Amino acid sequence: MEVTNVCEYEELAKQKLPKMVYDYYSAGAEDQWTLKENREAFSRILFRPRVLVDVTKIDMTTTVLGFKISMPIMIAPSAMQKMAHPDGELATARAAASAGTIMTLSSWATCSVEEVNATGPGIRFFQLYVYKDRNIVRQLVRRAEKAGYKAIALTVDTPRLGRREVDIKNKFTLPPNLTLKNFEDLDLGKMEKANDSGLAAYVAGQVDQSLSWKDVQWLQTITSLPILCKGIMTAEDTRKAIEYGAAGIIVSNHGARQLDYSPATITCLEEVVKEANGIVPVFLDGGVRRGTDVFKAIALGASGIFIGRPVLYGLAVDGEAGIKNVLKMLRNELEMTMALSGCTSLEDITRDRVLTESDKIRRSLSRL
Repeated sequence: MEVTNVCEYEELAKQKLPKMVYDYYSAGAEDQWTLKENREAFSRILFRPRVLVDVTKIDMTTTVLGFKISMPIMIAPSAMQKMAHPDGELATARAAASAGTIMTLSSWATCSVEEVNATGPGIRFFQLYVYKDRNIVRQLVRRAEKAGYKAIALTVDTPRLGRREVDIKNKFTLPPNLTLKNFEDLDLGKMEKANDSGLAAYVAGQVDQSLSWKDVQWLQTITSLPILCKGIMTAEDTRKAIEYGAAGIIVSNHGARQLDYSPATITCLEEVVKEANGIVPVFLDGGVRRGTDVFKAIALGASGIFIGRPVLYGLAVDGEAGIKNVLKMLRNELEMTMALSGCTSLEDITRDRVLTESDKIRRSLSRL
């Protein structure tokens, strides 16, 4: 089967992966309403294309926290990638570097920060869960800094793990040949079997439920790296993030794996962007499967987007080459969307290029 778009990788990955692994990667929390909504919300945003524009040359380059990248498409943190392919996060790092974009390494990676760094040059961020033992956090952050990571993406929406019912049914746990590599030397790399989800039990035992805004400030005392708050969806929390020194915001609902019936991230984006008011950059994570989705996010104010599951599916199907193809397809689709919308640079992708549900309502009311 010739893969012609990113979505087709999912079905191929489903055929290839063990059921427990595919279910872990693909599922959302509880009724999985938010999982569906993350995708469907994009379909309700329409384009307002402009014509008769010279689109011979299209520039998709952008700058994130001062680092120039080839396109506004970056790789989100995804845990335990060696379950998908033996090369795991090493393949992801190489593919991201080859594409000239940013990879974010999960705390719960199956390759260590040092191993990923050893793949060669590349712009990398490190995703952080805050453990109850803050010495563990200090060690992790110090290692990430030493290995040349450029930012910390602090996950702020996981005081407890969302109820992922497929993981409970499957009694999900990390395969015995793998470890959470960043914690191996701390005797925290293994995940014990549990009566329901081994990951849920692990999180309950290790992740600090008391995490609060003051910890964002505390992190700034142990690192000079910029801190992105990942998991913000409201204006109120945007204000707090800026107040407590965040260098950027990632609008995310954790891939719909935490609180079900949270809105799709694309529907929260404008609220956050408006509140941030250019003080810090805002990024989108969740539901992106097409270059058209990337365009819509940029039009609504995102400085860039992160993709998670598409990377895992590409990795499962064809390793590093699969991820490269995922990134290439999204890039090509974004370029095509820009051309057909009359945009030659990301700066041209302005708010008036899209029509949201709110816009449609306002237009209807204005006719009354």
